[in-house]
Amino acid sequence: MQLPSALLVAALALGAASLPVDSVELPGALTPDNFQDTIAHGVWLVEHFSPYCGHCRNFSPTWRQLVEANQNQSDPGIHLTQVNCAVHGDLCRQNRVDGYPQMNLYRDGDFVEAYKQARTFEFLTEYLAKHAEPTTVPTPTAVVEPTLEPTPAPVPAPALQVNAPPEYRDDSRFKVPAKDYNPKGAVLSLSDETFRSAADEGHLFVKFFAPWCGHCKKLAPTWTQLAGVMQHKLAIAEVNCDEHAALCSAEGVKGFPTLIYYGGQGAGRTEYNSGRKLEQLKAFAEKVSGPPVKEIRYEDFADTLASEPVLYLFLHTPSDTQSRTDVLDAAQVLFGSPPLYISTSLQLFEQFSVPQDAAVLLALKDHDSAPVATYTLSSDAQATAKDGLVDWLLRNRIPASLELDSDTFQEVMNAPHHPLVVIAAAPKTQLDATAANVRSLARQWRAAGGDAGITFVWMDADKWETWLKSMYGMTAVTEPTVVLANHSRLVYYDADQLGERIQLTPTSVFSAITGARNATIPYKHSANIVERMARYLNGKLTSIQAFVTTYPWRTAFFFLSGVIFVIFLLKRLFIDAEPRDYYNARKSDRLD
Repeated sequence: MQLPSALLVAALALGAASLPVDSVELPGALTPDNFQDTIAHGVWLVEHFSPYCGHCRNFSPTWRQLVEANQNQSDPGIHLTQVNCAVHGDLCRQNRVDGYPQMNLYRDGDFVEAYKQARTFEFLTEYLAKHAEPTTVPTPTAVVEPTLEPTPAPVPAPALQVNAPPEYRDDSRFKVPAKDYNPKGAVLSLSDETFRSAADEGHLFVKFFAPWCGHCKKLAPTWTQLAGVMQHKLAIAEVNCDEHAALCSAEGVKGFPTLIYYGGQGAGRTEYNSGRKLEQLKAFAEKVSGPPVKEIRYEDFADTLASEPVLYLFLHTPSDTQSRTDVLDAAQVLFGSPPLYISTSLQLFEQFSVPQDAAVLLALKDHDSAPVATYTLSSDAQATAKDGLVDWLLRNRIPASLELDSDTFQEVMNAPHHPLVVIAAAPKTQLDATAANVRSLARQWRAAGGDAGITFVWMDADKWETWLKSMYGMTAVTEPTVVLANHSRLVYYDADQLGERIQLTPTSVFSAITGARNATIPYKHSANIVERMARYLNGKLTSIQAFVTTYPWRTAFFFLSGVIFVIFLLKRLFIDAEPRDYYNARKSDRLD
């Protein structure tokens, strides 16, 4: 049956209108009819795309720039073309395309590989140069006679050092790793067989994911880009938890995607809980890939303080090697975030009024030169001091005041020291003024000698209205509202010690903090009773699972002991019970 011509024209017009406005297809795209003949000779990089794919549209300007740069060369040695998978889906399936955009490399008609690095112009240009096969040979400009003298063997370059003074020259914690941890700039896929050796080697940033997870799919291209920008600096890897469930369970993965950095054998690990944008991931990766400790001079301190929201400064005498070792060992839990600076400068001792024979660790926040906390090291009881020092470092690693949003939530609310968080929610029109008030409160709390573990935050009440109301009953419509939250326990306080609603004033906020710390004011639950019961049962099941994983033989012993006990009990109740003598019983009942 044929459509009327008018109806056919209308259908074609409607189909054309449904295509994306900004087409990503360039002239010369291949079809099933000419694909094999076209790529039969030479080297070809073929982009398989769909005009309905957002990533394809975002990549389109880069691909156009790459095509133009390639065409401007007299003999590029490699050809670029495309296949529209929305039109030629069968061809794309034949070419093993499982996502868009996918770039396949072909040589003389044969598939070589799929491009897996970051889709940036710089990386693609380098990739093209690596695989290009020009047809012309460049003419040498001069003939160089071979020398008769043997060429001396190259001297390997020593590991880089960052401002390391003489007393630190041999300390590996001041050195940039000499090994190339990511030579290809690509994501490394780990399995049960390869994971442990890679984690023990360290300098490894791992994404634990599930293929069906929407957030994992969204993070995937960014993770690939991160591998590209961290080439030669940091290994970027991933583990498929559907295929390696036991491994993910052993690593404590409870949700997807989970991002964990491994410092190496003896250096521990840390879970990344901040933003998932490329710039944020790169900032974290740059910190952990560099030297964990940096020496600082007095003349550089002011600029460093102005650029770092939080930093640690360790002052010690050159001869106090014991205190220096203790601090450097404890600081491994930080993985460079926040950074630890170390100095023996007498000018810095004088600036912070530190005795010249002391060993002191200072926590500085919010670009303020007044330390929020001080830790004085002693040469006595070194073994017991390390645990306290690690706890002190973790308690002081968050800025005193900041905005709470999706990028900072995990870092603040799920911090390992379980902080009390003062939350001030305000409508967008009052957000700037509220932020200034929160910063002022944090400074006043610090000046009054308050616990540096208290964190002050502000939130956009318009943007987070639903979450604030469901968690804390906050409805900041016309003015800021304040609560004091302990997210680790899912409880909060909305009244001070006088029973009044917490106001954004020093008297009210500080009174609530004191009451919460001394348990003199009541708290409210952020979750209802069903959610709390589910949380409790989940915690118990998780504890049982952890015990079984950690002590499998002990678990087997308890299980077998329980089975034996039940069998013994059943045997006593039903098998070994003395049978009744029905014959004698009937005889004794007779009257004769």
